Amino acid sequence: MAQSVSEFVWQRLHDWGVRRIFGYPGDGINGLVGALDSMRDKFEFVQVRHEEMAAFMASAHAKFAGDLGVCLATSGPGASHLLTGLYDARLDHMPVLAITGQQARTAVGAHYQQELDMTSMFKDVAGAFTGYAMAPAQVRHLVDRAVRIAIGRRRVTALVFPNDLQEMPYEDPPRKHGAVFSGVGWSRPRVVPAEKDLERAAEVLNSGKKVAMLVGAGCKGATDHVISIADRLGAGCAKALLGKEVLPDDLPWVTGSIGLLGTKPSWELMQECDTFLMIGSGFPYSEFLPKEGQARGVQIDLDPGMLSIRYPFEVNLEGDAALSIEALLPLLQPKTDTAWRDSIAGWKKDWNKTLHDRAMVEANPVNPQRIFTELSPRLPDDVILTSDSGSCANWYARDIQMRRGMMGSLSGGLASMGAGVPYAIAAKFAYPDRPVIAMVGDGAMQMNGMAELITVAKYHKKWPNQTFIVCVLNNQDLNQVTWEQRVMNSNPKAEMTQELPDVPYHKFAELIGLQGIFVDDPKDLGAAWDRALASGRPTVLEVKTDPEVPPLPPHFTFDQVKSFMSTAIKGDPEQGSMLKGSVKQVMSSVFSEE
Repeated sequence: MAQSVSEFVWQRLHDWGVRRIFGYPGDGINGLVGALDSMRDKFEFVQVRHEEMAAFMASAHAKFAGDLGVCLATSGPGASHLLTGLYDARLDHMPVLAITGQQARTAVGAHYQQELDMTSMFKDVAGAFTGYAMAPAQVRHLVDRAVRIAIGRRRVTALVFPNDLQEMPYEDPPRKHGAVFSGVGWSRPRVVPAEKDLERAAEVLNSGKKVAMLVGAGCKGATDHVISIADRLGAGCAKALLGKEVLPDDLPWVTGSIGLLGTKPSWELMQECDTFLMIGSGFPYSEFLPKEGQARGVQIDLDPGMLSIRYPFEVNLEGDAALSIEALLPLLQPKTDTAWRDSIAGWKKDWNKTLHDRAMVEANPVNPQRIFTELSPRLPDDVILTSDSGSCANWYARDIQMRRGMMGSLSGGLASMGAGVPYAIAAKFAYPDRPVIAMVGDGAMQMNGMAELITVAKYHKKWPNQTFIVCVLNNQDLNQVTWEQRVMNSNPKAEMTQELPDVPYHKFAELIGLQGIFVDDPKDLGAAWDRALASGRPTVLEVKTDPEVPPLPPHFTFDQVKSFMSTAIKGDPEQGSMLKGSVKQVMSSVFSEE
């Protein structure tokens, strides 16, 4: 029998190295699903509960595994459900390919059931390339271009296959005018700045006495290079949240995260520096960087579109992080004065005490920060961590201390709720021998995390290492937004939008065959983590947390204090506990610094 279009598509993707597809079936892709099933020895198909989760998993696969993420959805609503997860990949510069169905070619344009204008729908998120297949001889170059552009440009691409085309016999392009002949293969280039530009950068960096660095996800895999250049410059180094794994936190000059979820030492580092080097980061909040004109600056990024849009850098270098650092190092003069690094180490020591003291502040019933300080020293060396968006991300950013060999990620540029659990599932499929821990708020858990626990129940017996933990912070509040209402908008908590129903997440886990653990006493946290880590079973650890423990920023602006006081004057439904919790946290900082 002749090979069908669908069989060709999957074989071609296999030739490109694709081995795993995240998706959900539907009649708009019956041809593709049938062909995929006939090739089950070549691919692993992960059936999710919702197409959005397939796209999140494809994005996370690209982040953790470092290669192309692929998601599959039917036509109409299946395709449109992918969009949020695809935007997560798009904003974090991840190579992802979305494959969707479409109605029969003879029906397109007839306002047919489940017919969407796919090209228009994908125009932004997959703007680098959306291929719409209309003839069998066209499919070869559509697949090749979609994959090559996705991995070469680190972008989202999409392929749309009408359902009648999927089961047609595949045809090679005819050798005549109007046909093209594409091939498989791509080699990563060596992208290094020109020598004269490296010399300009070296002049700026050599002139500095107080060098600050900010590194992001573009430095993954370049840990030793980053340490080498930081040591040569005598620099302190902050980490964007997507770059949390780049440097181990036990280095005294590593100040941790930066921004609203960041640390006080990172804030002080940026305010006191005279020279600023940023590598592989698109950190968005310029107010946390040096003031314009304060510091001479150099930026290195593989994407020229990300250069000098956060800070007016004097030298902007397009290049791979590791290769650019290698080329720059011989031009840099070693700094011997340790005073700057000594100051940074002092800031960090004080901050670590502040974090500990804040975590130990009494709360009703459990201080959420303590969950993370209890976990951090217990983390296995090879753990993979994921966090959802929300207040849990504050504690993940500040209180989890990364060591060499650990991995961690979350929805960065999009900062979408609901990514924590699907990210963890994708991490476990990419590295089934490694322990995986997701940290999730109850809002995200209700949004889609509970449904994806069913995916865990379906597949976990395939994983050699059964350590898969979802820690749920149950405070019955959309907590991050509640605090943003108070601090940024001078508004009291809006109960009608913020309050969540109380759900027994640990019991739901038990209902579907997983382990459930419940904690409502802070003294039980350490033992609960030990049990979850040692159990050898996928586990939901539910902790009843206090929503009135504020996720304090690294410093307070006048406007933030003014807004918070205005909220108190207007009257908040939780005013007593809100003020009590805030005062406790602030006072713990004051006394820890004395």
